[in-house]
Amino acid sequence: MLTGEYRHSVDAKNRLFIPAKHREELGEELIVSRSVRGQLLKVFSLEGWEAYITPIKQQERRVAEPALRFLHRNAVKVTPDSQGRILLPQSLLDFAEIEKNAVVVGNCDWVEIWSEALYEAEIEKEDQEDLRAKLELFGL
Repeated sequence: MLTGEYRHSVDAKNRLFIPAKHREELGEELIVSRSVRGQLLKVFSLEGWEAYITPIKQQERRVAEPALRFLHRNAVKVTPDSQGRILLPQSLLDFAEIEKNAVVVGNCDWVEIWSEALYEAEIEKEDQEDLRAKLELFGL
């Protein structure tokens, strides 16, 4: 299970360090994609990506094909280098508004990559009482 919050900088060559614990769980090849729910990037293992898109592939072609096209044209397959860095295309960095500082967050089955500023703004919006109430609905 992917957990934790890590802060790293994107270097001049658009490389970002992915924590060793995350790399161990995600594997040697990763898929980095735009999130469809905000200005952040999602990082999946190959198996995780397949699980993510499988429900779409099971839909009618007229529904599935545009959705799959959107997801795949905005995704890249990357392999961490010997120092644990992945190369992020400028288009993905621009989408997520990542210029220098990034936050890498484990989120159960995938990793999120946020610009530090957008992440801080997201955390500021969190309503602790609302989150507590939702967690209690799940029996926690």
